[in-house]
Amino acid sequence: MSNSFQDLIAWQAAHKFILCVYGTTSRFPKHERFALSPQFERAAVSIAANIAEGYRKMSKADKLRFLNIAQGSLEECRYYIILSHDLKYIDDVAFRLLNANIEDTSRLLNAYCRKIKESTFSDSME
Repeated sequence: MSNSFQDLIAWQAAHKFILCVYGTTSRFPKHERFALSPQFERAAVSIAANIAEGYRKMSKADKLRFLNIAQGSLEECRYYIILSHDLKYIDDVAFRLLNANIEDTSRLLNAYCRKIKESTFSDSME
């Protein structure tokens, strides 16, 4: 059992992805400072934030609702990775790194959702 959302492997992967996104968007063209950069950053933050928020929800349905929002934000980020690459804001190396991070996050988030769905839920569920 975990004591904090920070103990969740899915959250740790999401946090790592956020750091990767911020490192990437800091190198975007200045004209994207109020356009793609903040959209990408907000969507990335939303993944980990919704995992964290759902962590303390008492019902399985509430937990899964927040995790589903995180999954939606993850898919939004998946598109921003493609767009950033197509606009030539990131090179192939950064594209592969972001994709590897988002795939890892997606896999772990999906596994966490499955664990909750299959659980005999109790208030101490992590």
